Amino acid sequence: MGHHYITQLPNERYKFSKRGRLVTGFLMIVGLLIAGFGALRLQDSWQADNHSSELHENPHTDNYNSENHIASTHAENVDHHSSTHVENHSEGHHSTGWLSRVWAAFLVNAYYFFLFAVGGLFFVAVNYVANAGWATLIKRVAESMSSYIPIGFVLLMAAVYFGGEHLYEWLYYNNHKADLPADHLLDDKKWFLNRNWLYIAPIIFVTIWYALRTVIRRLSLKEDHEGGLMFFNKSIRFSAAFIVIFAFTFSVFSWLIMMSIDPHWFSTIFSVYNFAIMFVSSVTVITFITIFLKGQGYMNLVDEEILDDLVKFMFGFSIFWAYIWLAQFLLIWYANLPEESIYYYERWVAKYYPFFVANILMNFFLPFLVLIARYAKRNKYITLFGGILILVGHWLDIYLMVMPGVVGEKAGIGPLEIGFGIFFLGLFCYVLRHSLSKADMYPKNHPFVLESANHEVGP
Repeated sequence: MGHHYITQLPNERYKFSKRGRLVTGFLMIVGLLIAGFGALRLQDSWQADNHSSELHENPHTDNYNSENHIASTHAENVDHHSSTHVENHSEGHHSTGWLSRVWAAFLVNAYYFFLFAVGGLFFVAVNYVANAGWATLIKRVAESMSSYIPIGFVLLMAAVYFGGEHLYEWLYYNNHKADLPADHLLDDKKWFLNRNWLYIAPIIFVTIWYALRTVIRRLSLKEDHEGGLMFFNKSIRFSAAFIVIFAFTFSVFSWLIMMSIDPHWFSTIFSVYNFAIMFVSSVTVITFITIFLKGQGYMNLVDEEILDDLVKFMFGFSIFWAYIWLAQFLLIWYANLPEESIYYYERWVAKYYPFFVANILMNFFLPFLVLIARYAKRNKYITLFGGILILVGHWLDIYLMVMPGVVGEKAGIGPLEIGFGIFFLGLFCYVLRHSLSKADMYPKNHPFVLESANHEVGP
């Protein structure tokens, strides 16, 4: 590595400047304005499209729109449950309209940035349990990311609570069952897909996560002031408890918030797929924040050796994501069961096909080619380019989870989606930087901090 052995850490505290506050505030305001403009434009275009369709509608014509044609063609070869799904989808068990896309765009961004925060907490916990010393110098970055959990969760649940009938077909069906044709599959799943599970279970889960996060954070800060191994050992125990609890609760959380958007479909590895998105995205964000802080004159002890390991995680978990994606896709493709294949079929149609292809390219093939070389992992510009591919790619990944099931082919990426993305970016950065300013940049009494400062991976 070429530097002398470090035996003492400098005192370093991040200062959240007035300019930084203004920039993050500006992002939030601009994001909301862009999203508002997009919503108004969407409302006008949606009403114009509906008016046009009413003028040209002829119930006796043999010409069908593409969505009904696809649904009717597919329905010929399906069993009862699958045909029920297709019919219900075309008949509209959702509360459809321009607001459906507004809530869908909000959910995409709320869930995406919430994963960053949860991923930061998981990163801290897994390094404690693994006794990993290399990441100690960047522990405060991941801790600060997790401070976004309560705010991010409130916004996520706002979408679920206020936009629930627009987002979840089963919720609309349960609330208006008397006016809709029977859907036996949704009736069979009502023990799980109901308001109590949707509104109460996520609150319980996230409260437990954040309670454990609060304990781990307080132990970390006490360790700074008092030293000793007591706080470190307690942190390991609480981190182990978090990982065990998180493994189960995150699965149910992802089923309720995301998988139930398509209630007639399910995947046994859907939660693992969401975990892969969470971890690779959060590690990429940690890498970006670390590079940003170094550019601002902070964290000079974090050298290319630690960044090299972070990029290895980005590279490795991009491959892990691809493995899970392929495992889920190939089994469904090979079995070709209509109740399973409908999920990919809806994402393969013309409107979503470019996004479907871009998702695979940006989340696996391009990061693989960009980051595979050793020199690329130590070049911050190549790292930033590869990281942008990953972050944009996984935003698109979540977009594909949400949009086809909520609005069908009446989707796109415009001011609405981009505006909400800018708003959540500004909010996340504000909370993160505020949290960073509340503690020393380095956990100076952590038993592995000098190991991290002198970390070397070899030639």
